[in-house]
Amino acid sequence: MPFIPQILKCKSLSIVGLEKNTGKTECLNYILKRLPLNNYKVAVTSIGIDGESTDQVTSTAKPEITIREGMYFSTAEAHYKLKKLYAELVDITDERSSLGRIITAKALCGGKVLLSGPSSGSSLRRWMKRLDTFDIDLKIVDGALSRLSLASPAVSEAMVLSTGAAYSANMTTLVQKTKFVVELINMDLADNNIIERFMEIETGVWGVNKEDETVDFNITSSLTLGDIKNDITKDCKVIYVAGALTDRFLSLIKDSRNVKEIILVVRDFTKVFVSEQTYRSFLKRGGRIQVLQRSKLLAVCVNPTSPSGYTLDSDVLCKNLREAISLPVYDIVKNAI
Repeated sequence: MPFIPQILKCKSLSIVGLEKNTGKTECLNYILKRLPLNNYKVAVTSIGIDGESTDQVTSTAKPEITIREGMYFSTAEAHYKLKKLYAELVDITDERSSLGRIITAKALCGGKVLLSGPSSGSSLRRWMKRLDTFDIDLKIVDGALSRLSLASPAVSEAMVLSTGAAYSANMTTLVQKTKFVVELINMDLADNNIIERFMEIETGVWGVNKEDETVDFNITSSLTLGDIKNDITKDCKVIYVAGALTDRFLSLIKDSRNVKEIILVVRDFTKVFVSEQTYRSFLKRGGRIQVLQRSKLLAVCVNPTSPSGYTLDSDVLCKNLREAISLPVYDIVKNAI
């Protein structure tokens, strides 16, 4: 598949599922099986618990995670003891969870593992930094839409998205909902001067006025609209929301008479928590949203079957998605080679 060579150009990768049972683990296994390991080091972890043989919610069978000889993997102590392979322990963190410390090991043979690694963006970044000690070429994070912040470009350089019938059994709805997420991931990158101006600012709402001066609106976040006493779009050409972008805040900008003159900037797509209806209305009014950091979405993988047994036509689904998002789309189970 063409996206494997693309992965090899990256230092880190997140695999994100739009819903449970959309084929995220199948996608991970597909990638792990096809990565070259001669003079190439790969490390993998998960932000949840992945590799269980049975889904704890739906009681349906799940694919287990298969690690190849020479790969590094990181998981909690409790799950490290359950590994079905021989491994050399290379690192133990001081960070603790209910499942124990995070252990990193190198597989001495192929086998199955349960992955349950760092659970926050900061701990994930620390994990990646610790792995630099071992000269890892590619770090892979198995993620989830519910923990989308861990797929932020601040954490991983590139993404592969998994979607499918579990997200929506209606093909038209599935394509539309997936397209919306892809649009957010691919939002335009802000100009360098805007990136440099706001990259270090992690809280509040800020602006750039017509005189190119940075303005602090003294607003804690977009959630505290009660703090807004004046029209913050007046005389502004850029508004930067450091935290979450909400429907209410986007509607406030959308309804401004200056909406066409403003560029709304957020840190990255994981900070956008708006409905598609509000987003589309904002764009229709001439609004623009840009990001300080942009993810590199390499491909979308689909699982046409839902846990209830409902199955969509894989070929039609892939075709419709490709036309909607202009990206490679694969049913990796059907087309695995």
